[in-house]
Amino acid sequence: MVPEKWSFDGSDDNGILKGYLEHTFQRVYEEGKIMETREYAIFNTGLFNRYYQPVYAYFIPNLVPDRQRWYLEGFFTEYYLLKSGIVSLPKRAEYVKDPAELVFDTTLDILPQYEHIFEEAENNMRLPECIRSSGMKVQIFDGALRQTKHMLEADYRTAVPQYYNHSIQFLVPVCLQNPAKADLALACVKTEDGRKYLGRTCLTLKMAYHNARLLAKIHSSWLYP
Repeated sequence: MVPEKWSFDGSDDNGILKGYLEHTFQRVYEEGKIMETREYAIFNTGLFNRYYQPVYAYFIPNLVPDRQRWYLEGFFTEYYLLKSGIVSLPKRAEYVKDPAELVFDTTLDILPQYEHIFEEAENNMRLPECIRSSGMKVQIFDGALRQTKHMLEADYRTAVPQYYNHSIQFLVPVCLQNPAKADLALACVKTEDGRKYLGRTCLTLKMAYHNARLLAKIHSSWLYP
């Protein structure tokens, strides 16, 4: 495939790729885009080979009794599948109808949900220890968000879209210890009236990378755990 980051921390477990394929399969299943016949099943992975040809997952009937119906034969491009006599192929997963949904509105303020970020145990543990134990954590977080706002005004692409709970959210950097390095990603969703963004929760950079990669290859300079 086109070279990109598929593992964290110098490992070669392809954990990012595994999560990507699982969530992509879930989405194409929801959309009814898995092609099944008596002889084979196919879904579009949304990935491309080094020549930017789409890559498809191709399954054949499982001959082992009392197991799942399909067995993965391999990943193939359109050329090889058409060559074998398959005349039509399924579409890739679709997450947005309007591309404008993927653009962050830099004129809007971000209102963080501090009760969830600071008081919910799992979310609180994602904060750096020095912030968790500080009596000034709200002020530190507010200062970090002011810097985030300047970063967004300088380049709206700083906000990275993610697909979560059947909707588009935006991930923005939160630099709590070093202004040049994000500690967390704040997941933001626009209010129903479209006047603000709600910063609902903070994600680790690894969690954010997994979620964002579902939509597109990551090019952001800050979201690179």
